[in-house]
Amino acid sequence: MKKLVFISFLFFSFWGYAQKKILQAQLTKENILIDGKIDEPAWKNVTPASDFVMYQPDNGKPIPDNQKTEVRVLYNNDAIYIAALLYDDPNKVLKEISQRDNFGTADLFGVFINGFNDGQQNFQFFVSAADVQGDCIMTDANGEDYSWDAVWISKAVLNDKGWAVEIKIPYAALRFSGEDKQTWGINFFREIRRERKKYTWNLIDTKIGTFTQQNGNLEGIINIKPPTRLFFMPYASYYLNASDGQKTFATLKGGMDIKYGINDAFTLDAILIPDFGQTKYDDQILNLGPFEQQFNENRAFFTEGTDLFNKGNMFYSRRIGGKPSIEITLKDDEKIIEEVQNVNLINALKISGRTKKGLGIGILNAVTEQTFTTIQDTISGKTRREVAEPLTNYNVLVLDQRFRKNSSVTLINTNVTRNGHYRDANVTGLAWDLRTKANTYSLSGNVKYSLINNTEDKNGVFSTIRFAETTGNYRYSIGTDYVSKDFDPNDLGINFYTNYYNIYGNGNYRILNPTKVFNTFRVDYDMYTEFNKESGKVQENRISTEVKLSTLKNNFYGAGIDLFPLQSHDYYEPRAENRYVIIPRKIELWGSVSTNYNKKFALDLNPFVIFADEEGRMAYGVDAGPRYRFNDKLLMIYSFSFLRRNNNKGYIDDFDDDNIDSTPETIVFANRNVITYSNSLSGKYALNSAMTLNLAVRQYWSYAENKNILELQEDGTLTPYPQYTKNKNSSFYSWNTDLSYSWWFAPGSQLSVLYRNNGANFERIINKDFKHNIADLLNNQALKHIFSVSVKYFIDYNAVKNKIRKRA
Repeated sequence: MKKLVFISFLFFSFWGYAQKKILQAQLTKENILIDGKIDEPAWKNVTPASDFVMYQPDNGKPIPDNQKTEVRVLYNNDAIYIAALLYDDPNKVLKEISQRDNFGTADLFGVFINGFNDGQQNFQFFVSAADVQGDCIMTDANGEDYSWDAVWISKAVLNDKGWAVEIKIPYAALRFSGEDKQTWGINFFREIRRERKKYTWNLIDTKIGTFTQQNGNLEGIINIKPPTRLFFMPYASYYLNASDGQKTFATLKGGMDIKYGINDAFTLDAILIPDFGQTKYDDQILNLGPFEQQFNENRAFFTEGTDLFNKGNMFYSRRIGGKPSIEITLKDDEKIIEEVQNVNLINALKISGRTKKGLGIGILNAVTEQTFTTIQDTISGKTRREVAEPLTNYNVLVLDQRFRKNSSVTLINTNVTRNGHYRDANVTGLAWDLRTKANTYSLSGNVKYSLINNTEDKNGVFSTIRFAETTGNYRYSIGTDYVSKDFDPNDLGINFYTNYYNIYGNGNYRILNPTKVFNTFRVDYDMYTEFNKESGKVQENRISTEVKLSTLKNNFYGAGIDLFPLQSHDYYEPRAENRYVIIPRKIELWGSVSTNYNKKFALDLNPFVIFADEEGRMAYGVDAGPRYRFNDKLLMIYSFSFLRRNNNKGYIDDFDDDNIDSTPETIVFANRNVITYSNSLSGKYALNSAMTLNLAVRQYWSYAENKNILELQEDGTLTPYPQYTKNKNSSFYSWNTDLSYSWWFAPGSQLSVLYRNNGANFERIINKDFKHNIADLLNNQALKHIFSVSVKYFIDYNAVKNKIRKRA
């Protein structure tokens, strides 16, 4: 009997967790005013979604009665309407005002919609208790992509029962089929911020390891048709540029972005006359390594809705409109007097979407203009122009077939074609992510093939495969990579390491529900070993253990140890083929603390130290970030970073002793101390939920002081090289300030005012007077000042058409 009861309990528990809740939407012809009052008669006859359960941290626990949540759904021929009553003590509801997509310390309500109900992709809409909007596209493969912005209307207000939200989502902001009877995937989300507790209407079981497949069903929507999705976003920008000692000049720009829904699944985005003048500045560093610095993408066109283009990790959008690719050859007594920093983008378009049968298609095309650099003869004074970048076409094609709602196979191709006799490149990849029906195990990987057409063609291969258990308290993974010597995706991608193979594994344990001590707790154990493909020498080896946890008071802690038990061989630092430098064994210790952001004062602290098996060679540093929330409108965050590397060995020069070919016979290293300081201050003052002032200031200084000069030997060791007398010390310092005002004056329409100054300087003479370097940079004629005003206005074709009809 006991066994039968136990089996029955398991059955009903599984059924309760696995079933999809069903909610009925109701048609309305009444005008719904989005004011947060929920007082229209149409709302009273709608059965609410209720009985929310906890998503995190105590998965599956019912929401308390005094915090119950009721959500109702209406629809008409234009939009879907959501009304939510969120019961609570209104005096305890947190409501920091922040920028769009950044909710700060505030309670949150969200609705997740999948118009095809295929478990592949959610369109997620959030409103905070401070009436701040946020939206994103969510996939299990790529997580939440907040670069996607839709145009919709919402209002949140506090009342005597807690707070309430009303939302209107036009159908143009969603994707669904043209069928007469609709069944959408839907879920509702609530975060009670002061308790750091998250709830959903349909249970999202954290043991399963998926998110988008655990929606409930929304039924009752009938006889609606997807509208024409055609939007115009004209803009106008004014720039005033000034530098000390140089003439001030003004620039007026204008253009338009277009978004068009080709059908119910696919959207075309196009830029006509691009303007990226108000994008965030890049955080430049003193780069002593063998590879270029990788920058984040800050241009909205290349970040919004790009989950398809990120498949296979083959697309690095900063290549488009980045630095020129042609190396300029200078004659004796010549110098570059006008160096191009970035190539201008002429136009760009992308088409993306997914069919009901799960086929995702992404096409991206961009064209950059022919660009010249100016060279001067230092003796005669004559100048000439050389092509720094020819007219160039960039293409990306992605075909991503999803099946069984949790698996995919993807074909990706990137192509760069330069006009004339210049380098062209093509990379093709096949990627897969295969999961069992119950999401218990996964097999993922990819194979990529690169082909470079230049003076001498070359091709290469990259392949990887990984197997993992993805559910439960205990999880593990194992994988391996193989990369050939000539694999080169860097015309439209980014890849630093080639000519190796590796093997790696991970095992971890986590708690799925809180204990009497921890809200969350996870332990990871990792192993990684990498070998040079040709010599078989160890390029990297690492054994890592880390612990990350959060307490019941919502403070977060972490600690870890990384062991590198074998000498490794760095084939990249020498900057020469088949040469390497030996890296000694080492151990790294690190820790992290992040206190509860709900409190007015919070602190992030991340110290670390590295000990190498070589006398005097070590590194240590710390990142510290105190933050203070003065009130719901004003927040200030200060960040300080310090890093010191003692007896660091690094490349500084090379030359060919016999001048017969370009292969360096002598490679010069330096034994140096490298010290880096970085200070950042960011602040936000919100006038209201649509209007904010933002401040971002960054000061950076890093220098490398050479103690003695070394020569790299064929066996990877370093020996003294006192005859080298050139000054190869390095000192780089920079300053950036952004002060901006942003006003969303209408749905999808924004006014931005920006003042920016920035400057940078590189020197061989190191002045260790911190104050002097800052003052020198701020007083330097190279410090640039930019004042700009930009207005973007959103025009919906449907709204314009309806207005014309009414007037007629």
